[in-house]
Amino acid sequence: MKKILITGSGGFVGKNLIRFLKDYSFQIIETKDKSFDLKLNESWEQIEKCDYLIHLAGKSFVPNSWEEPAKFIENNILLITNALEYCKVNKTKLIFLSSYLYGNCKKLPIKENSPIEATNPYALSKLLSEKLCYFYKNNFQVNNIILRVFNLYGPGQPKDYLLSKITNQVKNENIIKVDSLSPKRDYVYIDDLCSAIVKAINYKGDENIFNIGSGKSYSVKEIIDFIQNIYGTSFDIKEKEIIRKNEILNTIADINLAKKELGWFPIYDLKEGLKKIKNF
Repeated sequence: MKKILITGSGGFVGKNLIRFLKDYSFQIIETKDKSFDLKLNESWEQIEKCDYLIHLAGKSFVPNSWEEPAKFIENNILLITNALEYCKVNKTKLIFLSSYLYGNCKKLPIKENSPIEATNPYALSKLLSEKLCYFYKNNFQVNNIILRVFNLYGPGQPKDYLLSKITNQVKNENIIKVDSLSPKRDYVYIDDLCSAIVKAINYKGDENIFNIGSGKSYSVKEIIDFIQNIYGTSFDIKEKEIIRKNEILNTIADINLAKKELGWFPIYDLKEGLKKIKNF
């Protein structure tokens, strides 16, 4: 039985991935024990040899990254470096979850070979992590797959994320407050990401960077309408008219490469995903 090491298995993605992988014949090794400080080499030396490493550990909330940019970057870079070293020593295949790195891309949908840039400290940590993956792949033959995940959502997502925040307001308040109604994003449901991870584990081809999204985008206003329709509410909406620093206006993933190479495609559209969250 193949062994999969999952860092950050106690987080939003990790918990859902553990649930998803129960349908597959893998032995799961977790590092959520607080005695494991993955910033320390000694912790990695205690981990048994695994066939695959799904690297999820790290700081991830964009607004917080603006408040503590150095901590975000230092933490995430140290974690991916140690993960790559572990993979180098143990001949382990790495699946690294990156993020949207294309800025305000003028051409939609966005392909993997589009110019990349960091628009916030969190994205910068991911961009630098990708460069490390590239370096270790080319100089130390560390087999790695990078999944550039667009806007992720699903059951158990922290309350500060947009879809969770709107849902909580619909369930517990009589008004919906958001910063802005206009930004549009490509949303991918957590189970679709999990299936992409499994496809990446089994992938034998030469490509190593894949967009993971839905290929569609929705505005904040459309999302509110979907959620209100699901819960049968019609609360007023208050737009604070706050534009975040380096706000991105629209994102749409070109997922043709993932379809062609991984044999992956998303099953859930946004409406279906939101309904699953309600019934989870």
